Amino acid sequence: MSKEKSLMRTCICIYILIGCISLSYAQENTKIPLPTNLEQGYPRLYITNSEKKELQKTINKETWAKDVLAGLHDKVDAHVERHVSDPEWMVSRLQMHWKTKATNIYVNGVNFSHADGEAPVPTVRFVGARDYTTPYGKPKLEDILPYMDDPRGLYLPNRNKEGNPFEWVHPGKTGRVIYSINEEIIRLARDAAFINWLESEEEYAEFSFDIFHKYMEGMSYRSEPIDLLNGHIQTLVGFTNFQVIHEGVLIDIAELYDFLHPYIEANHPQHITMYDKTIKRWTDQVIKNGVPQNNWNLHQAKIILKAAMVLQDDRYYEDKKGREYYIDYILNVTSARQWSLTKFMDYGYDKDNGVWAECPGYSMGVTKDLTHFIEDFNNTFDHNILPYMPVMESAVKMLPQYLFPNGETVAFGDSYYGPLSSEPMSDMIRIAQKNDNQKLEEEFTGLYRLFADNESDKTRKPRANISSFFASKPLEINPKYQKGNLDDYVTQTFYAPNVSWHVQRMGTGKNGMMASLNASLGNHMHANGINMELYGKGFVQGSDPGKGAGYLQPVYLEYYSQFPAHNTVMVDGVSSYTEMLSYHAFDLMGQYPKSEQKEGYYKDITYSDVYFLEPETQSDQSRLVSIVKTGEDTGYYVDVFRSKKQREGDKFHDYYYHNLGQTMKVMDADGNPLSLTPSEEMGFAGGHLYALDYMWDKNSMKLSDDYQAEWKIDMPEGENDVFMNLWMIGTEGREVFSIKSPPNKAFKKHNLPYDVGKSPYLTFAARQHGEAWEHPFVSVYEPFMSSEGKSISSISSFEDENKNKEFVGLKVQHKSGREDLVFSTVNNQIAIYAQMSTDATYALFGKEKNGDMVLFMGNGTQQRTNDIAISSTEKGNVVVEIKGGKMYLHNEVPVIITKGDVENEYPVGAYRLIE
Repeated sequence: MSKEKSLMRTCICIYILIGCISLSYAQENTKIPLPTNLEQGYPRLYITNSEKKELQKTINKETWAKDVLAGLHDKVDAHVERHVSDPEWMVSRLQMHWKTKATNIYVNGVNFSHADGEAPVPTVRFVGARDYTTPYGKPKLEDILPYMDDPRGLYLPNRNKEGNPFEWVHPGKTGRVIYSINEEIIRLARDAAFINWLESEEEYAEFSFDIFHKYMEGMSYRSEPIDLLNGHIQTLVGFTNFQVIHEGVLIDIAELYDFLHPYIEANHPQHITMYDKTIKRWTDQVIKNGVPQNNWNLHQAKIILKAAMVLQDDRYYEDKKGREYYIDYILNVTSARQWSLTKFMDYGYDKDNGVWAECPGYSMGVTKDLTHFIEDFNNTFDHNILPYMPVMESAVKMLPQYLFPNGETVAFGDSYYGPLSSEPMSDMIRIAQKNDNQKLEEEFTGLYRLFADNESDKTRKPRANISSFFASKPLEINPKYQKGNLDDYVTQTFYAPNVSWHVQRMGTGKNGMMASLNASLGNHMHANGINMELYGKGFVQGSDPGKGAGYLQPVYLEYYSQFPAHNTVMVDGVSSYTEMLSYHAFDLMGQYPKSEQKEGYYKDITYSDVYFLEPETQSDQSRLVSIVKTGEDTGYYVDVFRSKKQREGDKFHDYYYHNLGQTMKVMDADGNPLSLTPSEEMGFAGGHLYALDYMWDKNSMKLSDDYQAEWKIDMPEGENDVFMNLWMIGTEGREVFSIKSPPNKAFKKHNLPYDVGKSPYLTFAARQHGEAWEHPFVSVYEPFMSSEGKSISSISSFEDENKNKEFVGLKVQHKSGREDLVFSTVNNQIAIYAQMSTDATYALFGKEKNGDMVLFMGNGTQQRTNDIAISSTEKGNVVVEIKGGKMYLHNEVPVIITKGDVENEYPVGAYRLIE
């Protein structure tokens, strides 16, 4: 190479390097611009003085607005009236250190310990415990002792005793009661401040000010709580609560201060400096503590934003930390425990599919909170930050992927089953309308109309909250924008690697089918290995049990968050790892069709194949799940779960499956009850998980033959009962159990005919003594209804004629005359049975009574029958369907199809008719 060419290449490389560095620097330093022309007067959070007349017109004109204002009056009028003659009544109910005037708060880990120090005025109490679970209730305001500050503690009703008698109790045993009482009183003062601003009735201002001043004066002397254990809690505490994300009363204080500010300026201006300083200290505490890598960051940002917006501009303060400083902080500044909005979103969202890296309940909540935040920011500052958060459109549009065919969302981890909230969609519509973005409005109106009836939204009665006049006023839908198509948002398979979740589904309603698999990657996850949720006939029958109780409660830590509570396989009775923020994902080894593929595939078969390293025992675990649809209202699931320890020495592997229903039967392959006897083998004794001792009424039997379990949801008379039938291959070393488990707590609302949250969760377990790789758990699940009965007439297993011990073979006979043969191989070894062969990880040979046929090859290179052969030089998915004498093909890899003596090559192509 000449020197000139060498020099030129060097220069080009330098230019490219400089360009990359510049681009990287630009990306890292991209800032969300701050709003300009900030309102200088008060109020300013929801509305300004110049907009008051318009609001008054709305109230006079609109029934919903009249009702909101009437509701506010209903809440505060009696208290304001009493305050005129008894100004101490409400103030004295505040939870303060009235006598001791303590400044220093000490906590012992997650519980309040004591307080000391002395201020010149009463100071605000700290909450009792991080865990809100307590037998003591929040009294009615009239039952609270005035000026309660007694060495005996708090005087509260004990809800665990008959008649709920009042007792003295140490604050550390009272959960959230202290905070809740203060929050209720502050919110009454806030509403009174708003009414005073709107209607110029000074008695409302006096009521509000007396409460506000006493509280803020007391807060001004309070210091940061000290954890006597010097532990993690020290990095979480706020001024009123163990977690800065629960400092929501600061938002109430900000709203109160915003509407009361004109009154304070006119009557008590000498206190403004103290109020501002206290709000700034409080806000700094929210920034200083917390957890940035999950939904905490956003909850903190919401609090910071409200507090910041009632401060003056930076220039008014000696430290230059005013409104602009704090707004910029949450948008663009990153510190140890409060990340910028952009870093927070970059960390948590998968930019390819819009999934937030927490369990579904929290993920959907973060997306909803973010759209609320964007809309709130837009309304307050007339400043649209959505263009600087482009992932939000994907994040809202992916929400339907969480849905089962009955419209309930998946609920693994700390989640609940329930309908999909349409609020993020309506937020996007409001943002689009305010910024005249018709394309955005049309897109999200179509999505919104799939999940919310806009007519009912118009007539829905807003709550008696100040915010209802502004952010929550009825949404106006443009009638020219039509309802969208669900298939544009929900796909047959969907994979979210950032939460290790894979779903496969077919259809909607009672006859739809869906299997959801998840591991434990992200926040608010459980230790559950490869967990499965299973749908059937209108219900998420194989459902997750929820979190059961508060995160610090033993039943959550020891049972609900652990392997035995889930539909998974546990090794040696000890499989576990860190729940909550977890880092244990599965690897997706194969799937059909491709994630988010919308067309061009065979619609009656799906599968997923995942691998998981169980970390406690260093075990290889593989789960292959398939849906096979055999008719409009019939179909079944195949579940092949292999598990073995890498270092041998396998004691046993336990397959757990929990299903809804009032009854469960365990039977042999012919449907005869098995003679199970009481067993103590599955318990904590022997060095196993505590979770096993939460389960009871355990009965078992050792057997090597095939067996079944069947659950029944006994519906009211006149309605079809709903069933789930599980058939499983028997093998040497197998033991089966019927078990009662703690109730399923994941259904807040449901249409089940029994109290699922208080009934035992009926559980089937299969224990394989020794390894479960050559003796895997091989299951066929069929949901059905009493009116139809099962569509499968018999199931049996067969072996590989090549004697591969890791092979699984199933023969599924249907009442319709259809016959399916299922092959599952390991390491692409060729398996042969009855003139059929394949090396696919998963293969299905399906033949209808009329001669129609389907050959499915999942992650293989060859599949043969006696008259058709599929071959490829690449591993991949191929479907050949023969229907009505015509042949159809979908191949994700190039293939050669041989039929008889005719051989044809086909490049990669979507599902299509071929010659």
